[in-house]
Amino acid sequence: MADEHIKKLNDFDIDSLPDLDTAVLGALELFQKEELPEIKLAGIYNRPLVVGSGNAEAAARIIFQDFYAVFASESTYEEKLKNMPEIDGVVVLSASGGKHAPEILRTAKKYGKHSTLLTNTSGSPAGRELDRAHQYDEYIFPKNREPYTYNVSTYMGMILGHTKENPADIGRFVSQNTSKLAFPDFSGYDAYYLIVPPALSGIARMFQIKFIELFGRKIARDIETTEFVKHATTVVPSKELFISFGEKNDLWGEEENRFFVPLPENAGYGAMMAVGYYVIGQIQKQKPPYFKQNIGNYAALASKIFGQEIKPIVE
Repeated sequence: MADEHIKKLNDFDIDSLPDLDTAVLGALELFQKEELPEIKLAGIYNRPLVVGSGNAEAAARIIFQDFYAVFASESTYEEKLKNMPEIDGVVVLSASGGKHAPEILRTAKKYGKHSTLLTNTSGSPAGRELDRAHQYDEYIFPKNREPYTYNVSTYMGMILGHTKENPADIGRFVSQNTSKLAFPDFSGYDAYYLIVPPALSGIARMFQIKFIELFGRKIARDIETTEFVKHATTVVPSKELFISFGEKNDLWGEEENRFFVPLPENAGYGAMMAVGYYVIGQIQKQKPPYFKQNIGNYAALASKIFGQEIKPIVE
């Protein structure tokens, strides 16, 4: 059925929140319909400061990994603006264009730096801080309706806008390959070690954040590359499931505690994100609904912290 997962995302409420895998498939359906902006900032900035919070910071490091860029979070950006005069512009990634983003852009103005915003929200508070004299001042990416913090369509769209991977190809791979895997009994583990290809090492932080959002400290997790795992990360053994992506693991953990997840040939970050989030969604299905039970209360708390309404469902 065409767009079946987008339909699910359009119909859920606070009592029927979808799992992460539904958001993955819905995002891939969306990007086959909606055109993604092409990020054209090469030559605009020579030494940009690239800023994001949480998922956005992790996505920023992927998208701008080949730039001669300085990376910062909401906690470090002003110190870098103050002490690095070679910074010639600021790029902010923010799905909502709210929370810290408007203040970051105001601070950029204070230091005389031109800014670009990558967002999913037209007319956002951050967008109102832009110069708006150039085509490259703001890039607005399409998004689906999703639970707050999932940020699947938001940052996957930005990543695909950079990598130019084909969302239809990725969608077919997830549907015809990843979804058909004989998944282990995830409920029997409270610790996971995800091993990713070195060429896609930037995805590790995105996976870490997703585990934190979905499971808090209920589940232990490490995410490292096939090379980093060699460096004394398994000195103390425990009952954990080693999930390797793209390359079979014949070394780490007992054989019964290994699970291999293939990747498409020449997979980029878009495919890595889609396959990885889909697998994390399968873990979510087999665990108590920690996220679903708590996101409403958290959204209310976050609204007070940021002084703006944050809903548990992002329309």
